[in-house]
Amino acid sequence: ALEPGDVVLVACSGGPDSLALAAATGWVAKRLGLFAGAVIVDHQLQEGSAEIAAWAAGVCGRLELNPVEIVAVHVDGVGGLESAARDARYAGLTASAEQRNSTVVLLGHTQDDQAETVLLRLARGSGARSLAAMASVNGLWHRPLLEIPRAVVHESAAEVLAELGEQPWRDPHNADRRFARVRVRQLLESLGDDLGPGVAVGLARSASMLRDDADGLDELADALFEDVVTIADGSVSVDVNDLDGIPRAIRTRLIRAMCIAIGCVPGDLSRDHVLAVDRLVTQWAGQ
Repeated sequence: ALEPGDVVLVACSGGPDSLALAAATGWVAKRLGLFAGAVIVDHQLQEGSAEIAAWAAGVCGRLELNPVEIVAVHVDGVGGLESAARDARYAGLTASAEQRNSTVVLLGHTQDDQAETVLLRLARGSGARSLAAMASVNGLWHRPLLEIPRAVVHESAAEVLAELGEQPWRDPHNADRRFARVRVRQLLESLGDDLGPGVAVGLARSASMLRDDADGLDELADALFEDVVTIADGSVSVDVNDLDGIPRAIRTRLIRAMCIAIGCVPGDLSRDHVLAVDRLVTQWAGQ
Protein backbone atom coordinates (compact mmCIF):
# COMPACT_ATOMS: atom_id res chain seq x y z
CA ALA A 1 0.00 0.00 0.00
CA LEU A 2 3.05 2.29 0.03
CA GLU A 3 4.38 4.51 -2.72
CA PRO A 4 7.98 5.61 -3.33
CA GLY A 5 8.80 8.43 -0.95
CA ASP A 6 6.48 7.20 1.81
CA VAL A 7 7.78 6.76 5.35
CA VAL A 8 7.66 3.42 7.14
CA LEU A 9 8.73 3.04 10.77
CA VAL A 10 10.04 -0.05 12.56
CA ALA A 11 9.23 -0.48 16.24
CA CYS A 12 12.51 -1.76 17.66
CA SER A 13 13.33 -2.96 21.17
CA GLY A 14 16.84 -4.16 20.46
CA GLY A 15 15.71 -7.78 20.69
CA PRO A 16 16.26 -10.33 17.90
CA ASP A 17 12.73 -10.13 16.46
CA SER A 18 12.70 -6.37 15.96
CA LEU A 19 16.33 -6.17 14.82
CA ALA A 20 15.72 -8.85 12.20
CA LEU A 21 12.73 -6.81 11.05
CA ALA A 22 14.81 -3.61 11.06
CA ALA A 23 17.49 -5.21 8.90
CA ALA A 24 14.95 -6.59 6.42
CA THR A 25 13.11 -3.27 6.26
CA GLY A 26 16.28 -1.28 5.60
CA TRP A 27 17.17 -3.65 2.75
CA VAL A 28 13.71 -3.67 1.16
CA ALA A 29 12.90 0.02 1.62
CA LYS A 30 16.03 1.13 -0.21
CA ARG A 31 14.96 -0.93 -3.22
CA LEU A 32 11.36 0.32 -3.15
CA GLY A 33 12.25 3.98 -2.77
CA LEU A 34 10.78 4.21 0.72
CA PHE A 35 12.10 6.15 3.69
CA ALA A 36 12.56 3.67 6.55
CA GLY A 37 13.07 4.85 10.12
CA ALA A 38 13.00 3.25 13.53
CA VAL A 39 11.40 4.08 16.86
CA ILE A 40 12.94 2.67 20.03
CA VAL A 41 10.58 2.83 23.01
CA ASP A 42 12.27 3.12 26.39
CA HIS A 43 9.76 1.95 29.01
CA GLN A 44 12.13 3.05 31.82
CA LEU A 45 11.26 -0.10 33.78
CA GLN A 46 14.78 -1.51 34.10
CA GLU A 47 18.08 -0.12 35.25
CA GLY A 48 20.15 0.87 32.25
CA SER A 49 17.16 1.04 29.90
CA ALA A 50 18.37 4.35 28.42
CA GLU A 51 21.74 2.78 27.52
CA ILE A 52 20.00 -0.21 25.89
CA ALA A 53 17.76 2.13 23.89
CA ALA A 54 20.78 4.13 22.75
CA TRP A 55 22.57 0.92 21.68
CA ALA A 56 19.50 -0.26 19.73
CA ALA A 57 19.26 3.12 18.04
CA GLY A 58 22.91 2.90 17.01
CA VAL A 59 22.41 -0.58 15.53
CA CYS A 60 19.35 0.61 13.59
CA GLY A 61 21.42 3.44 12.17
CA ARG A 62 24.08 0.96 11.04
CA LEU A 63 21.28 -1.03 9.38
CA GLU A 64 20.62 2.11 7.28
CA LEU A 65 17.41 3.19 8.98
CA ASN A 66 16.92 6.93 9.16
CA PRO A 67 15.58 8.73 11.12
CA VAL A 68 16.01 6.77 14.33
CA GLU A 69 14.15 8.09 17.36
CA ILE A 70 14.16 7.09 21.03
CA VAL A 71 10.86 7.65 22.81
CA ALA A 72 10.84 7.45 26.61
CA VAL A 73 7.40 6.58 27.99
CA HIS A 74 5.89 6.46 31.45
CA VAL A 75 4.28 3.16 32.48
CA ASP A 76 1.71 3.81 35.20
CA GLY A 77 0.98 0.16 36.00
CA VAL A 78 -2.80 0.58 35.74
CA GLY A 79 -4.38 -2.73 34.69
CA GLY A 80 -1.16 -4.65 35.33
CA LEU A 81 2.40 -4.00 34.25
CA GLU A 82 2.18 -5.92 30.95
CA SER A 83 -0.97 -4.13 29.85
CA ALA A 84 0.22 -0.70 30.99
CA ALA A 85 3.58 -1.14 29.21
CA ARG A 86 1.80 -2.16 26.02
CA ASP A 87 -0.53 0.85 26.19
CA ALA A 88 2.37 3.23 26.78
CA ARG A 89 4.38 1.65 23.96
CA TYR A 90 1.59 1.91 21.41
CA ALA A 91 0.85 5.50 22.44
CA GLY A 92 4.51 6.43 21.92
CA LEU A 93 4.65 4.70 18.55
CA THR A 94 1.44 6.38 17.43
CA ALA A 95 2.77 9.81 18.36
CA SER A 96 6.00 9.17 16.44
CA ALA A 97 4.10 8.00 13.36
CA GLU A 98 1.97 11.14 13.43
CA GLN A 99 5.04 13.33 13.80
CA ARG A 100 6.80 11.59 10.90
CA ASN A 101 3.65 11.51 8.76
CA SER A 102 3.91 7.72 8.52
CA THR A 103 0.90 5.49 7.90
CA VAL A 104 2.76 2.23 8.58
CA VAL A 105 4.50 1.04 11.75
CA LEU A 106 6.06 -2.42 11.46
CA LEU A 107 5.94 -4.73 14.49
CA GLY A 108 8.14 -7.80 14.92
CA HIS A 109 5.54 -10.30 16.12
CA THR A 110 6.24 -13.84 14.88
CA GLN A 111 4.21 -17.00 14.38
CA ASP A 112 5.10 -18.06 17.92
CA ASP A 113 3.77 -14.76 19.32
CA GLN A 114 0.53 -15.45 17.48
CA ALA A 115 0.30 -18.95 18.96
CA GLU A 116 0.92 -17.57 22.47
CA THR A 117 -1.85 -15.02 21.98
CA VAL A 118 -4.28 -17.77 20.96
CA LEU A 119 -3.42 -19.81 24.07
CA LEU A 120 -3.87 -16.79 26.34
CA ARG A 121 -7.28 -16.02 24.88
CA LEU A 122 -8.38 -19.65 24.90
CA ALA A 123 -7.88 -19.67 28.66
CA ARG A 124 -10.21 -16.67 28.94
CA GLY A 125 -13.05 -18.35 27.03
CA SER A 126 -12.87 -16.06 24.02
CA GLY A 127 -14.90 -16.18 20.81
CA ALA A 128 -13.78 -16.40 17.20
CA ARG A 129 -12.92 -12.71 16.86
CA SER A 130 -10.68 -12.74 19.91
CA LEU A 131 -9.12 -16.11 19.07
CA ALA A 132 -8.28 -14.74 15.63
CA ALA A 133 -5.56 -13.00 17.67
CA MET A 134 -3.33 -10.47 15.90
CA ALA A 135 -4.06 -9.26 12.38
CA SER A 136 -1.18 -8.95 9.93
CA VAL A 137 -2.53 -5.49 9.07
CA ASN A 138 -4.61 -3.44 11.48
CA GLY A 139 -4.68 0.23 10.58
CA LEU A 140 -1.30 1.73 11.44
CA TRP A 141 0.12 -1.59 12.64
CA HIS A 142 1.67 -4.07 10.19
CA ARG A 143 3.16 -7.43 11.22
CA PRO A 144 5.11 -8.82 8.25
CA LEU A 145 6.74 -11.65 10.28
CA LEU A 146 3.49 -13.07 11.65
CA GLU A 147 3.69 -16.29 9.63
CA ILE A 148 7.42 -16.86 10.21
CA PRO A 149 8.62 -19.07 13.12
CA ARG A 150 10.54 -17.29 15.86
CA ALA A 151 13.55 -19.60 15.36
CA VAL A 152 13.90 -18.51 11.72
CA VAL A 153 13.66 -14.83 12.69
CA HIS A 154 16.29 -15.26 15.41
CA GLU A 155 18.64 -16.99 12.96
CA SER A 156 18.24 -14.05 10.62
CA ALA A 157 19.00 -11.58 13.41
CA ALA A 158 22.10 -13.50 14.47
CA GLU A 159 23.38 -13.61 10.90
CA VAL A 160 22.84 -9.92 10.24
CA LEU A 161 24.22 -8.73 13.57
CA ALA A 162 27.29 -10.96 13.33
CA GLU A 163 28.33 -8.90 10.31
CA LEU A 164 28.19 -5.83 12.57
CA GLY A 165 30.02 -7.53 15.43
CA GLU A 166 26.88 -7.28 17.60
CA GLN A 167 24.43 -9.56 19.37
CA PRO A 168 20.72 -8.87 20.03
CA TRP A 169 19.68 -7.74 23.49
CA ARG A 170 17.80 -10.29 25.58
CA ASP A 171 15.13 -8.67 27.73
CA PRO A 172 15.24 -10.25 31.21
CA HIS A 173 11.48 -9.66 31.47
CA ASN A 174 11.09 -12.37 28.81
CA ALA A 175 12.16 -14.93 31.40
CA ASP A 176 10.21 -13.49 34.35
CA ARG A 177 7.31 -15.79 35.27
CA ARG A 178 5.45 -12.92 36.92
CA PHE A 179 4.20 -12.12 33.43
CA ALA A 180 1.43 -14.21 31.86
CA ARG A 181 3.05 -14.01 28.43
CA VAL A 182 6.21 -15.65 29.79
CA ARG A 183 4.26 -18.47 31.43
CA VAL A 184 2.35 -19.10 28.20
CA ARG A 185 5.60 -19.11 26.21
CA GLN A 186 7.02 -21.76 28.49
CA LEU A 187 3.78 -23.74 28.27
CA LEU A 188 3.91 -23.62 24.48
CA GLU A 189 7.46 -24.96 24.55
CA SER A 190 6.31 -27.79 26.83
CA LEU A 191 3.41 -28.59 24.51
CA GLY A 192 5.83 -28.71 21.62
CA ASP A 193 7.92 -31.26 23.50
CA ASP A 194 4.85 -33.39 24.34
CA LEU A 195 2.77 -33.05 21.16
CA GLY A 196 5.33 -32.33 18.49
CA PRO A 197 6.90 -29.22 16.95
CA GLY A 198 3.78 -28.28 14.97
CA VAL A 199 1.80 -26.90 17.93
CA ALA A 200 2.66 -23.24 17.30
CA VAL A 201 1.98 -23.61 13.58
CA GLY A 202 -1.39 -25.24 14.29
CA LEU A 203 -2.47 -22.55 16.73
CA ALA A 204 -1.44 -19.78 14.35
CA ARG A 205 -3.27 -21.51 11.50
CA SER A 206 -6.39 -21.76 13.68
CA ALA A 207 -6.18 -18.02 14.34
CA SER A 208 -6.05 -17.33 10.60
CA MET A 209 -9.08 -19.53 9.88
CA LEU A 210 -11.03 -18.03 12.78
CA ARG A 211 -10.27 -14.54 11.47
CA ASP A 212 -11.82 -15.50 8.11
CA ASP A 213 -14.88 -16.93 9.91
CA ALA A 214 -15.25 -13.88 12.16
CA ASP A 215 -14.93 -11.50 9.20
CA GLY A 216 -17.65 -13.41 7.32
CA LEU A 217 -20.03 -13.49 10.29
CA ASP A 218 -19.45 -9.80 10.99
CA GLU A 219 -20.27 -8.92 7.39
CA LEU A 220 -23.52 -10.91 7.56
CA ALA A 221 -24.45 -9.28 10.87
CA ASP A 222 -23.69 -5.80 9.50
CA ALA A 223 -25.88 -6.44 6.45
CA LEU A 224 -28.69 -7.70 8.68
CA PHE A 225 -28.35 -4.61 10.88
CA GLU A 226 -28.80 -2.36 7.85
CA ASP A 227 -31.87 -4.32 6.73
CA VAL A 228 -33.87 -4.80 9.93
CA VAL A 229 -32.75 -2.37 12.64
CA THR A 230 -34.49 0.97 13.12
CA ILE A 231 -32.76 3.85 14.92
CA ALA A 232 -35.08 6.73 15.79
CA ASP A 233 -35.72 9.14 18.65
CA GLY A 234 -32.95 7.76 20.83
CA SER A 235 -34.05 4.14 20.53
CA VAL A 236 -32.79 1.13 18.62
CA SER A 237 -35.35 -1.49 17.71
CA VAL A 238 -35.92 -4.62 15.64
CA ASP A 239 -38.95 -6.79 15.02
CA VAL A 240 -38.25 -10.15 16.67
CA ASN A 241 -39.88 -11.88 13.71
CA ASP A 242 -36.96 -10.64 11.59
CA LEU A 243 -34.63 -12.65 13.83
CA ASP A 244 -36.54 -15.91 13.49
CA GLY A 245 -34.29 -18.64 12.13
CA ILE A 246 -31.15 -16.45 12.18
CA PRO A 247 -28.11 -18.43 13.46
CA ARG A 248 -27.14 -17.41 16.96
CA ALA A 249 -23.62 -16.41 15.87
CA ILE A 250 -25.16 -13.71 13.65
CA ARG A 251 -28.09 -12.84 15.92
CA THR A 252 -25.88 -12.18 18.95
CA ARG A 253 -23.60 -9.99 16.83
CA LEU A 254 -26.65 -7.98 15.81
CA ILE A 255 -27.79 -7.64 19.42
CA ARG A 256 -24.34 -6.52 20.49
CA ALA A 257 -24.26 -3.92 17.72
CA MET A 258 -27.69 -2.64 18.83
CA CYS A 259 -26.52 -2.33 22.44
CA ILE A 260 -23.47 -0.35 21.33
CA ALA A 261 -25.62 1.84 19.06
CA ILE A 262 -27.80 2.80 22.05
CA GLY A 263 -24.77 3.80 24.11
CA CYS A 264 -23.28 0.69 25.78
CA VAL A 265 -19.52 0.86 26.20
CA PRO A 266 -18.09 -2.04 24.12
CA GLY A 267 -15.53 -2.96 26.77
CA ASP A 268 -18.24 -3.20 29.43
CA LEU A 269 -20.59 -5.31 27.31
CA SER A 270 -19.92 -8.95 28.14
CA ARG A 271 -20.98 -12.18 26.44
CA ASP A 272 -23.34 -12.81 29.38
CA HIS A 273 -25.09 -9.48 28.76
CA VAL A 274 -25.65 -10.28 25.09
CA LEU A 275 -26.89 -13.81 25.83
CA ALA A 276 -29.35 -12.44 28.43
CA VAL A 277 -30.90 -10.23 25.76
CA ASP A 278 -30.82 -13.09 23.27
CA ARG A 279 -32.82 -15.29 25.66
CA LEU A 280 -35.56 -12.68 25.75
CA VAL A 281 -35.84 -13.08 21.98
CA THR A 282 -35.51 -16.85 21.64
CA GLN A 283 -37.31 -17.93 24.81
CA TRP A 284 -40.18 -15.49 24.68
CA ALA A 285 -42.88 -16.04 27.29
CA GLY A 286 -44.90 -12.85 27.09
CA GLN A 287 -42.31 -10.48 28.51
